[in-house]
Amino acid sequence: MSEAHLTQHLAIIARRWPALAESLNQISPLSAANVMEGHCGTLLIDGVQLTSRHNRLAEAQVQANCLPEVAQLNVYGVGLGDLPRVLLLRSTLECLHVFIMNRALFLLSLSVMEQQDWLQDSRVCLALADSEEEIRLPFFALPAELHLAEDKANRIRDRLTREITLPHTNRRYQQHFPMLRQRIADNKRLLKRDGDVASLFNSAVGCQALVIGAGPTLESHIPRLQVLQHHADRPLLIAVDTACRALFAHNIRPDWVVSIDHLIDEEKLPPSDCGLIYFPLVPTRTLMAWRGKRLAAYSSSPLYQPLRKVLPKALLNSGGSVIHPAIDLAVRMGCGEITLLGADFAFPGGKTHTGWDVGALNTTLEQAKHWVLNGHDQRISTNVSFTGYRIQLERYIATHPEVSFWNGSREGAAISGCRYHPEFTS
Repeated sequence: MSEAHLTQHLAIIARRWPALAESLNQISPLSAANVMEGHCGTLLIDGVQLTSRHNRLAEAQVQANCLPEVAQLNVYGVGLGDLPRVLLLRSTLECLHVFIMNRALFLLSLSVMEQQDWLQDSRVCLALADSEEEIRLPFFALPAELHLAEDKANRIRDRLTREITLPHTNRRYQQHFPMLRQRIADNKRLLKRDGDVASLFNSAVGCQALVIGAGPTLESHIPRLQVLQHHADRPLLIAVDTACRALFAHNIRPDWVVSIDHLIDEEKLPPSDCGLIYFPLVPTRTLMAWRGKRLAAYSSSPLYQPLRKVLPKALLNSGGSVIHPAIDLAVRMGCGEITLLGADFAFPGGKTHTGWDVGALNTTLEQAKHWVLNGHDQRISTNVSFTGYRIQLERYIATHPEVSFWNGSREGAAISGCRYHPEFTS
């Protein structure tokens, strides 16, 4: 480490971005790092190799080739400054936004490697990743820095991870399209007979709703729900399908159950006389076994486009999880306050769901290779899929400022735009 290097770099930053310099001056460079020998060498932090140790320039060129030739580009993470340096060789580049994912790591990088050239380039805009609400496109995120992101940068890190993994997720889902189209065809007879979810829209204007997910913290709310359901002025109860096993076991009957998945058989959704909102992918036998009222809905998925022309039904928001249309149902019904129970998007207490053994719903703790902050600002384990669902919910919440969203537990993942309910979290 060179104190002279760090002082020179911070002087440039103080001149160009004084507020950023003030933030950096409040912390110390990362000290827990080792040098990895090689043709050019690199740093090893917590078992993560920051860059190539043999040819950093070639690696940066490969990374740069992933980005289009456009006027503005975005880089998340600094590494040892190689990617910004390569991108700035482009004559077409007018602005390069570089976002710091870990301040202590960035200061370490400034102390071990000369980086005045790209820091002084007038086209560079340097900022903290945690100062951003959303990611900017097009971007390249340095893989090592996604792993080494500090807690404050977890919001942006999660959005970057989702954006990177989304094409793979979509391709995997599209492999099932032939089977899913057949399921839709099998359900056409029921769709002709069943009602439209639109009949519920604006039917609960100004009301409160509890939207009940199947996360581990649902268990702590069961006693309150048992009492609450008998109150004449209780909130509307909307539950996702996989939460019903635990609810029914305690004689809790939601007003409406929402189900969307092609794998929801009668074991996962026991028959009931509650109202059911369903997407056409739900198995025919599950729908036929349902004893209560059924209303159909679609998402904006291309799968439903042909069906929407011949059997029109209203759309509900879909972000990958059944929790999204359940929440959208409450909003479309006109509810002004929505409290989320069991919407954990993580594995608090080493559990995946309430009422189900680990793995019974195809979610295992072995998948928990990710972390998120809970309501106590503590890291808890989760997986990439749950993180993607949470991000889509946060984006949805941001588009509905007219609704007050509440989180019923601090033990699960913190949800941006969702305050903690004083009664349920006390």
